[in-house]
Amino acid sequence: MPVAVRLLLFIACLLVTSCGGGSPPPASAQEQPLEIRNAAQPFKIDEPAATRIGRLVWRGGIVMTANSVHFGGWSDLHVAADGRSLTSISDEGAWLTATIDYDSKGNLVGLSASRIGQLRGLDGKLIATKAEADAEGMTRLPDGSWLVSFERRHRLWRYPTLLDTPMPVEGPADIGRQPSNGGIESLTALPDGRVIAISEEYSLRPGTVMGWIGEPAAGGYLWRAFDYATQPDFKPTAITLLPDGSFATIERAFDMARGVRCRVMRFDATQLKPGATVQAEELARLASPYAVDNLEGIAATKGARGETLLWLISDDNFNPLQRNILLLFELAP
Repeated sequence: MPVAVRLLLFIACLLVTSCGGGSPPPASAQEQPLEIRNAAQPFKIDEPAATRIGRLVWRGGIVMTANSVHFGGWSDLHVAADGRSLTSISDEGAWLTATIDYDSKGNLVGLSASRIGQLRGLDGKLIATKAEADAEGMTRLPDGSWLVSFERRHRLWRYPTLLDTPMPVEGPADIGRQPSNGGIESLTALPDGRVIAISEEYSLRPGTVMGWIGEPAAGGYLWRAFDYATQPDFKPTAITLLPDGSFATIERAFDMARGVRCRVMRFDATQLKPGATVQAEELARLASPYAVDNLEGIAATKGARGETLLWLISDDNFNPLQRNILLLFELAP
């Protein structure tokens, strides 16, 4: 990425962060049809024949735009087990559902039959302010409901469906101690009902951030803490359960000189214990000239051949110099 472009991106990101200039007006409708325009995303812009980086094999990617000012800011991702549809949430409180389109080889080519809406608050009204709407993590619970984590005013809400009024869920005791814009971005649920949450920035020990294991108890969760080891500049933004029972995460870094970089990581479930420190291994590192942007959502499914597929989605911050991209990779043995 040329230095001039990096500088413009950096300045624009600062403007969006400091004054909210990229945020859309509050949504006035809960649900409406959406037309997504899909453009092919090259895997490696200077090497069209490339198909692999680290342990990730390219299975297609798209750049997404749409006919709605509320389209963007996608912060987490869920893909149905059959790979036919996806659900996403944005840091402006919007939700998205869409059908996934593939080519004859089973590679990603687009989204269709899309709908967009706005999450409700505890009062049943559509969330209308950034302080309330900053949804960063989501996961589908075993009963089919959705658990959503919010930043700025740190909290967990459970939605029976994304059209419904939520119910508050008591989070970890120190959830409110997280930095305003560095809360729980990584959130996933296990088949046994446990919930795994990792903070983007909250840390009690150098070189780590805090994570929690939520055990179902008395209609809520009993939370126990663990540490997640980090490298300088990289912070976790998403987590998903892989078909083999291990976990994959995204870690993101950004600075003016190097632009956006993301690490796709994996760790075994045996590491996930109260009081332990998770040491994830790097599967691949995405940076220019490879397909990358502000990746904040990850999901995993099985493909037609039984292969593990990883889905990554980006948050464009409603910044014209960033993009909403959806990437699909196959995890190589």
